[in-house]
Formats: sequence, structure tokens, C-alpha cells
Amino acid sequence: MSYQPYGNQEFYSPQPPPARTNGKSIAALVLGILSIVIPYIGLLFGIIAIIFSAISFKEIRMGNEQGRGLAIAGLVCGIVGTILYAVIIVLIILAFVVFNLDPISNISNFSNI
Repeated sequence: MSYQPYGNQEFYSPQPPPARTNGKSIAALVLGILSIVIPYIGLLFGIIAIIFSAISFKEIRMGNEQGRGLAIAGLVCGIVGTILYAVIIVLIILAFVVFNLDPISNISNFSNI
């Protein structure tokens, strides 16, 4: 009987390395979260998160990468942040337009009719 110091070597099969996570899906998630948290600049971060999510979906589908869930979460957060700050910016613009009207000049304009 021969001595085998490392056990039975003929049954050893190495595990394949795990698929790597797509970097753009991680960036999409981070930017999507930042788009919700950071005021006003969140609109820009949300748009970038949506773009990165779309690119990462394509890369994940083409290659053997992980990160689809991260890309989905980044897409959702990016959409929410974009819509949230777009609505806030529109409301602020409307508030400036409505509250900057001079009521006296409007009355005088109607009296000239």
C-alpha cells in the first residue's frame, strides 16, 4: 500500500470560479440610491443610473456575469429619484411663476379691456 499524503487525488475536481458581478450594475445601484437621497442633483444621478442599468442588462445578457438584481434595483431607484426630483423642480418653477405675478398689474390690464 502506497502512502498518499494529500488524500485520493483522482477524485479532486476544482470548482469553476464564480461569475463576476457586473460593475455597471453596482454603479447603477449606487447612483440610483444617490438619486433618491441627494436633493436636486438626484435628477442627474437618476438619469445616469437608468443609462447604466440599461447597459449592464445588455452586458449581463451577452456575457457570463452576475448582477441582474443590482441592475433592477438601480433602475427602480433611478426612475423613482428622477420622477421625484422632476416633480419637485416643476413645482418649484410653478411656485415662482404663480407667486411672482403682480396682482395690481393684472387688475390694471383687465380694466383696459
